[in-house]
Amino acid sequence: MLTGKQKRFLRSKANRLQPLFQIGKSGLTESIIAQYEEALEAKELIKISILQNCDEDKNEIAARLDEQEGIEVVQVIGNTIVLYKESVEKKRIELP
Repeated sequence: MLTGKQKRFLRSKANRLQPLFQIGKSGLTESIIAQYEEALEAKELIKISILQNCDEDKNEIAARLDEQEGIEVVQVIGNTIVLYKESVEKKRIELP
């Protein structure tokens, strides 16, 4: 679980990132979650954009992602979700 200070730090890092993935009509599937986990292992911090044609609510998607092992939802802002997962092999971000 991230502290408020750590979340603020990660939000500032994510500010200049572009969304890596988009969630569209098909919603959040297991294969998409697997792709997120691979990207998080490589980058630790990613943004996901939720498209207008997505049937699921952004907060429901964020809650489902937060339930995944090790994945932390840093922020839900607009139609964007910021995710963090500490990398096992490629540690890039040192949390305060």
